[in-house]
Amino acid sequence: MIKILLHVFGIAAALLIIANFVPGISVASFYTALVVSVIWGLFGLTIRPLLNLLALPINLLTFGLFSFVINALLFWFIGTFVEGFAVAGFVPALIGSAILAIVSFGLHRAS
Repeated sequence: MIKILLHVFGIAAALLIIANFVPGISVASFYTALVVSVIWGLFGLTIRPLLNLLALPINLLTFGLFSFVINALLFWFIGTFVEGFAVAGFVPALIGSAILAIVSFGLHRAS
């Protein structure tokens, strides 16, 4: 349980840092970052595996690089319905989701 909370808080902190450095991404508050972090985790458990399965042929053709596109689209999609979290376009979503994936990998390895 502690690992999950640390992961959620780590992703929320990373979202706040990403919002400061990537133009086109804005987060209103730490509470908003926590909400986005929880939704990102839920999407990672439910929707992302299904999308990766459906996109398996194109993923094989691109040697897995299409996974970055799926992550960016999910990141952008979260920005459409969470109040206080905005993503201005695909390129900021791609950069933000790539940084978030690296941070998530680091948090997973650390715990």
